[in-house]
Amino acid sequence: MRSESPRNKSVSPRTRRLRVAGALGAVLAAALVAGCGQDSGDETSSATSEAAKVMPNQSASPSGSPTSTAQLTEDQAKRKKMLSAVKITFSKAATTAVGEVSGGKLTELELEGVDDDHSSASPSADMSGSPSPSGSGSPSPSGSSAGPKWMAEVVEDNGTAHVVTIDAVSGDVLDSSPAADQSESDKQKMADRIAKAKQTPQQAAKVATDKKKGTVTSIDLDENDSKALVWKVDVVTEDWKKTTFDVDAENGKITNEEVDND
Repeated sequence: MRSESPRNKSVSPRTRRLRVAGALGAVLAAALVAGCGQDSGDETSSATSEAAKVMPNQSASPSGSPTSTAQLTEDQAKRKKMLSAVKITFSKAATTAVGEVSGGKLTELELEGVDDDHSSASPSADMSGSPSPSGSGSPSPSGSSAGPKWMAEVVEDNGTAHVVTIDAVSGDVLDSSPAADQSESDKQKMADRIAKAKQTPQQAAKVATDKKKGTVTSIDLDENDSKALVWKVDVVTEDWKKTTFDVDAENGKITNEEVDND
């Protein structure tokens, strides 16, 4: 029988340590691979879950998102339609109106139909004749047109008011006549107002449009709540909203500003 040498039968301590270290390394590598796979799966699952939460909010339907053009209110749509047809500016209408009354001064000018806030006190309130700011009435214009009109009140130095109607497209004067039923006290009130007003309507309109760019659609010489004499100027801006300014008729300073968002 052949005998084996003790060297072949026994394993040295160094070799045993290397084998143990190799086995441990394999186990650790397997654990790392398994761990990485689990982490990757967890991260993927977590990301998918988070995306499911976020995506519905990011993919809202077009019907639920704001439109490119803001919806106009009824008043804004009316202003847009009216002003799109107007060819005669406030300034031209003012010049035409004053030219109809020798020595007269403009105390009111309004684009009929844009806003009816001043209707109860405007010569354009009723085409058949209604009270003007001075308490007089305006006669029905002869040869009135169906298009937009400027309604003006021009006052003589003695307070006598005249109502002038101007076609806002052609610039033609449709009617010019003294205000009906104007009392002596009404005339005196109007004479006092035009004597006290140091700022012209054109100057007041410029003050208002310098503050807010837009189109002047109405101007009226009147007293505010504090009984101060002011020019009330309506300016329609590019978003078709209206801003009313109170411009002091003596010094030209803005004393009040009110935006109509309708």
